[in-house]
Amino acid sequence: MLTTLRIKNLALVEDLTLNFQNGFNVITGETGAGKSIIIGALNLLLGERADRSLIRTGCSHCTIEAILVLQDPEGEIDEFLLENGIEPREGENLILKRSISTSSSNRQFINGSPTSLASLQHIGSRLVDIHGPHDHQSLLHSEVQLAILDRFAGIDSLLRQFSERLQESRNLARKKSDLMVDEQSTIRELEMLRFQVEEIQQANLSFDEEEQFALEFQTAANASRLLEISGMVQAQLSTAEACILDQCGDINRMLQELAQLDPKTESMLEAQSQAISILQDLSSELTQYANGVSINPARLEELEQRNELLFSLKRKYGQSMAKVIEFGQEAQLKLESLENREEEIEQINGRLTAMDEDLWTLGKKISRKRKQIIPKLSKAVAAELVPLGFPKGSFEITLETDSIKDTKEVPFPFPFRHHGLDRVEFMFSPNAGEPAKPLRAIASSGEMARVMLAQKTVLAEVDRIPILVFDEVDANIGGDTARAVGEKIHRVANSHQVLCITHSASVAAKATTHYFVAKKTGKGRTQTTIKALESKARIDEISRMLGGKSKAARSHAEELLKD
Repeated sequence: MLTTLRIKNLALVEDLTLNFQNGFNVITGETGAGKSIIIGALNLLLGERADRSLIRTGCSHCTIEAILVLQDPEGEIDEFLLENGIEPREGENLILKRSISTSSSNRQFINGSPTSLASLQHIGSRLVDIHGPHDHQSLLHSEVQLAILDRFAGIDSLLRQFSERLQESRNLARKKSDLMVDEQSTIRELEMLRFQVEEIQQANLSFDEEEQFALEFQTAANASRLLEISGMVQAQLSTAEACILDQCGDINRMLQELAQLDPKTESMLEAQSQAISILQDLSSELTQYANGVSINPARLEELEQRNELLFSLKRKYGQSMAKVIEFGQEAQLKLESLENREEEIEQINGRLTAMDEDLWTLGKKISRKRKQIIPKLSKAVAAELVPLGFPKGSFEITLETDSIKDTKEVPFPFPFRHHGLDRVEFMFSPNAGEPAKPLRAIASSGEMARVMLAQKTVLAEVDRIPILVFDEVDANIGGDTARAVGEKIHRVANSHQVLCITHSASVAAKATTHYFVAKKTGKGRTQTTIKALESKARIDEISRMLGGKSKAARSHAEELLKD
């Protein structure tokens, strides 16, 4: 439901916050007070084109913001938000906002996330239906009519099966299309894949080779210098004239004499002995290391060639051995798929044929279910039209099935759609003897609104759009017809939130919540205000709508409210 609507700087509205209730909300007021501004604000939130002339005089921008509380049991809204990178809802709240500026581009937001006008329209079309002179009427669209017919028929499970099967078929068809490229392209791709797979396989790569190879290659490439450095260090330690170890011997003799003269220096003698031992160990390790380093030009050449190969493979197929190996595995799979494509295409064709037959069978079953329910739905809507001022009116539903004839042979290839084989059209005639026409061809907004109301009354339990707005649904009617309109809106409000703008006291009296719109002037400016009416104030407003403040009008108002 729509819980809060805030309008700022739109037409005569300076800053207005409306808190709507569940059930039947009615909005009344004098002609020209600004009731239509509420409809205009909602239309802007639903993605209607913005007219900058609507911005309040003297202001640079206007904003409209709405808070809606939605359960979304099938997750359609939440899935759309996720797919389009929009902030998720907090609990059950959905926040829509539209900002229109005189100097910059307009902006729209969902849950605080900037979004496109198309996204706002998509969300709006699933939440609100507006019936009146400025329409946002989902029931005028053939696909929505078909969806409502299907829910009335209770065939959601069959449609789900059909849609899932059709998606599988389309995925297979895309796979087949990928395989059926032109022959020259296939030959070139096969040659390339064979070369890539062979080149990577012949390299005999392993995931841990890169680190080990780098160490061996570095050692082999620097063998001469390694031997040179280790030899120089070894000479300084033990073989050169006045080498370190010889000097350590001289130092040892002097420290021994020092210790004899002063026993406190014995620790120095011990430290020097440890240093000689460390240096001797270092000399031994250097000798062993040098013996292990060999200059092998043949091995170095092998390693250089291997290094060039690995560098080339990484440059072509990935930045590491792991990526090169992964590329080779994927190329192998593609190669096998292409080499076996004829056999695979034949298998896919067989599966597609079986799927088409299943789709045809399911589609025919869905069509039969639709045809069976159409008389019941048509009769129910026609019955609701009688008290709404169309005693001789008719309502029909035409169903066109995409088939040449009901034959056992499936006319493939067939352009299956996700909703089955049918097209639907809701048809209406207001008078006896006149041919029924599609709903979208109805010229009178009053007639349109009452036809929509009749449908909504019948379809209230299966129509998933939660918020309905009726703008002057009582146009050109009165008496018993107006009373019937009010009663039907009240019935619809048992399963939907309804906002209704009306001039009819009979309609207004049926509402559970009543709002009054008025204009006031202050500081040289006119602005629209709105307030909820309670008890006495509501009686006063119903009396005004009945023609005045006479005792008769007031008594009539009290009677209407009591009923």
